[in-house]
Amino acid sequence: MGILWVLVPLALALSGIAVVAYVWAWRNRQFEDMETPAYRVLFEDGEATRRGPRANGEVDKAKGHEARG
Repeated sequence: MGILWVLVPLALALSGIAVVAYVWAWRNRQFEDMETPAYRVLFEDGEATRRGPRANGEVDKAKGHEARG
């Protein structure tokens, strides 16, 4: 029965920390966009996507098809 004097305050303290963390995340807009970070991995940020299509018909090695120009 004496362990309850330790466990109850410990549970309340951990619950309070969780509530504070949730309020902090809410105020700092951590829940604004939940979809974009999951899809960000699928997009390439390399040089090939920034240069655009090749005009000389050279095969794009990253994509495995001829560039249209």
